[in-house]
Amino acid sequence: MILRKSLDYSAKSCYLVFMRRYLHAQILKDLPKKMVMITGPRQVGKTYLAKQIMAEFKTPQYLNADAPEDRSIILGRGWPLNADLLVFDEIHKIKDWKPYLKGVFDTRPGNQAILLTGSARLETFRQTGESLAGRYFHLRLHPLSIKELAGAIPPDEALDKIIRFGGFPEPFLSGSEEEAARWRGQYYTDLIREDIFDIARLHEVREMRLLLEMLRSRTGSPLSYTSLAEDLQIAPNTVKKYVGILESLYILFLVRPFHRRIARSILREPKVYFYDSGFVKDDEGRRFENTCAQALLKHVHYLRDVKGKEIELHYLRTKDKREVDFAIAEDGRISLMLEAKLSDEAPSPHLTYFKELVPEARAVQIVGRLRRESRRQGIDISRAADWLSRLEA
Repeated sequence: MILRKSLDYSAKSCYLVFMRRYLHAQILKDLPKKMVMITGPRQVGKTYLAKQIMAEFKTPQYLNADAPEDRSIILGRGWPLNADLLVFDEIHKIKDWKPYLKGVFDTRPGNQAILLTGSARLETFRQTGESLAGRYFHLRLHPLSIKELAGAIPPDEALDKIIRFGGFPEPFLSGSEEEAARWRGQYYTDLIREDIFDIARLHEVREMRLLLEMLRSRTGSPLSYTSLAEDLQIAPNTVKKYVGILESLYILFLVRPFHRRIARSILREPKVYFYDSGFVKDDEGRRFENTCAQALLKHVHYLRDVKGKEIELHYLRTKDKREVDFAIAEDGRISLMLEAKLSDEAPSPHLTYFKELVPEARAVQIVGRLRRESRRQGIDISRAADWLSRLEA
């Protein structure tokens, strides 16, 4: 991806700045084989990416189920017979959309590719009801990361801007904290009004709004559903349900502690992070950790979606509360342990402890403000921006 002009670009024309998103080449590679389904948070750039892909075809057809004219074409299959790419946006809003897509895919001309995009609800509906197994590839589109911006702006500058503005294209490219704040206010208002209200009752929407506000200041901390329930005066299972809804809508994500027994991992307290680092309450340390978490999740999702790897993002914690921020497990084994520090260069004693327990795993401490990289006690002390710029996506 290349930026054509400086990051002072106005919000209105921010998308003109991009040449390509990081999934562009993979989508083109997958389309001749199966349908491609792109999911991800609202306003992360799914529709824009789809329209970039259209430019690679001779006779593409874009159809948005939200537009009455397009909806009629979709229901009547009234697109041109020679369309070599069909892009269905918000297709999950069509009744019985899965059987519909099965029919379209199974009867399409041999040279016709199909691309699906939509809001986070598409991801939720994808996992329920009738299956589309064997007919599609699923790719998750994430906000901008230091890796994706590599070559456009220096890693240190990219890290600073993501911490300040978040990684969603519009606020990031605005280069203005005021514009980013205005975007964020509208963004979360729309999420609550449209996505959450669509699947929850009025009193639940109010409770989820309060929960969301509380979680902003608990980023990176193990979640106590009981404590949150007491603050909200609702049942712990209700809090857990609300967190699950917010997670399914790509507002937040959970990082669970690693354990060989999956059931025990799920029962232990997860840590919560946001897809939008700029949404984290005004604390630079928390925003820095959230930015690292989001970059690692993007890396893991890319390796799962594109490379087919069995890889997961976790954190490490013992009963006596020794904790390491992140751990990546491949095929059920820890391959990387990572501690994120804004300015502390001394090796974390907790990371040192776990390095002795799992000597075969790589141990890294990434530091936001580091004068000199080093290796101590088997731990790589690395500049955060440079290290994050070397991830897969």
